[in-house]
Parts: sequence; C-alpha cells; structure tokens
Amino acid sequence: MRILLTGSSGQIGSALLPLLKERHSVIAPTSGEFDLSKPKALGALLDAMRPDLIINPAAYTAVDRAEDEPGRAMLINGEGPGALAQWAAPREVPIVHLSSDYVFDGRGERAWREDDPTGPQSAYGRSKLAGEHVVRNAGGPHLVVRTAWVYAALGNNFMRTIIRLASERETLRVVADQSGAPTSARTVAAMLTDIIERNEAQLAAAFARANGLVHLTNSGATSWHGFASAIVEGLRSRNVVLKAGEVVPIASKDYPLKTVRPTNSRLDLARLKDAYGLEPRSWESALADELDAFLSL
Repeated sequence: MRILLTGSSGQIGSALLPLLKERHSVIAPTSGEFDLSKPKALGALLDAMRPDLIINPAAYTAVDRAEDEPGRAMLINGEGPGALAQWAAPREVPIVHLSSDYVFDGRGERAWREDDPTGPQSAYGRSKLAGEHVVRNAGGPHLVVRTAWVYAALGNNFMRTIIRLASERETLRVVADQSGAPTSARTVAAMLTDIIERNEAQLAAAFARANGLVHLTNSGATSWHGFASAIVEGLRSRNVVLKAGEVVPIASKDYPLKTVRPTNSRLDLARLKDAYGLEPRSWESALADELDAFLSL
C-alpha cells in the first residue's frame, strides 16, 4: 500500500514510520510540506500523493497554549483532519485518526468507554473532539483511535522531563490525584500496525468492526506520581546516579496550570480486544523498554 503518514517526526509518527516501511511505500511529509493548519491546500497535495491509506497522528498538542490559540488548535486538530477525511471518503481511502482522552470531562470512577458521552473541558479537548466528528461525518472508512499519556524515549514528554528533573533536583513534587495509563508511543505504533497488517485486504470492514472508534493505551493505571516514581526507580535499578532523593505526592490544586487536567484519563480497552483480539502490555513493562531505549541513545 501507499500510506500517507502525517506527523512522522512526532512520538507516535516516528514509532510508526519504521514499522510501516517494512512492507509498504510510506509518504512521510514534514509539517511544512503538509501543513494541517492550511486545510484548503491539502486536497491538491493528496491528489498528487494518491495514498491508499491515511494515518494521521499529527496534532496540535500544546494543551495550555491552546487556551491562547484556540483557532490554531482547531485548524490543526479539527479542520485539517476534516480536509483529509473529505478527500478520502469519496475515493474510499481508509483513514486512521489519532485522538485523545481529553474529549471526555475527566471525571468518574471507571475507565471511559468509546460510547460514553463526551464533554471536553479545554480548547485542546474541544479541538480533538471536532477532529473526531469531521472524520466520522465525512462518511468514508475510518478508525478514530483515542489514546492518553503518551511518551517515548525521544521527544518532549513526561518521562524525559522526570529524568531531567531527577538529575537536577533533590525532591520532585508530582500530582497524585489524576489517574491514567502511561502509554509508550511504540505500543500504539505496534498495535496500529498489527490492525493494518492483519486486515490489509479489508480495512473498511475491519474499521467497521470497532464502529470506527477504539481506545488504545497500555494496560493498567497509575497516577502521575506513580509514573514518576516508577521512572526514578527504574533508572536507579539501571545504576543511573540521580540527585533526587524522593518523589513527593501533591494535589492538582498545588500545581496549578492554565488548563485543568482530567482527573480520570483511564480508557476502557474491551473494544480493542473484541474487535481485533489485541490486549496491550502493561504500562510497567512498556516503561522498562522505554527506559532502556532512552539510556541507549
């Protein structure tokens, strides 16, 4: 297949690229070459590329800055994916679009199911929900994949921030009243590649088995404090010398940000298993591999 992969320099995109290239011809333009903030220009580019499948992990991910730039966030996360889907639908080109737990209001005591009511509480969340709607409403074969708490050995993310701070500070103060599943980009990439490879001949039917929407994270759950503690402990077990002596749990109110983070970011994974027979590995196992990858850089 000819696959258009957006955001190939991002966490999920860079994890997907080598996996897809093993069996497919992958078009991986830079954000300058394929700019989702200019949706009117995308149709002509797609005509020239002629992809058989579009995978769109590219996104505006600066959650706090989105409150000051809601229009730009909506362009990249809403209107841009809409242009992709509107080109793809009449040509019956399947599209995989990455979304976020931020489409929910972040409350509740159980993991969010795909059919739970949405209620984004931020400009970022509203832009991601808009992207879901336009992809779905275009009417073509599609799979919206919601994930959460994504990190990788490369890029800007929570794991790398904790590693840096643990080498600089004696005490780390980390929020302990928000829960989710730390999810490695390579887990998302491996699962998406598996879905595509197993169902290459009938992607439209495969996407329909999940009603065009599925949740995908590593299994299990913890808090940001639990995640940070596991990162520090994992480094120490690998004989990395750290300055940090302890990781102190704090409340969200003690670490105020412009955008209120979801208290509950856990995503139910039952549909992923039912539709595709996939059960993601635990977040602890994925973290071990990601720490090894980081230390090998």
